[in-house]
Amino acid sequence: MTTLPPCPKCNSTFVYEDQAMLVCPECAHEWSASEAGAAAGDDEKVYRDAAGNVLQDGDTVTVIKDLKLKGSAGVVKVGTKVKNIRLVDRDHDIDCKIDGFGAMSLKTEFVRKVSE
Repeated sequence: MTTLPPCPKCNSTFVYEDQAMLVCPECAHEWSASEAGAAAGDDEKVYRDAAGNVLQDGDTVTVIKDLKLKGSAGVVKVGTKVKNIRLVDRDHDIDCKIDGFGAMSLKTEFVRKVSE
């Protein structure tokens, strides 16, 4: 017996197969079995820096381009080291604190992972 995935809409475990479709009897949601297999591998987003290295929470990165700050005359200079980053699922992927500037959000395309 194969284990069917839970319903993506209501997380019900009472899913059954109807030909090539999977059906949830609780919310009446229907989806194809191929979608269920593809969705299982897409759960976690992979964050990559400008060089293509995979980033993780707690990594140290350096800024690869001068970054102007909105609402301030300050600029984060090239080569600024940022320690202990936190990855988030927003437009700016990295939350961090930069010495002299405070809490800030950065995009992964403007940083490079530092190998320690």
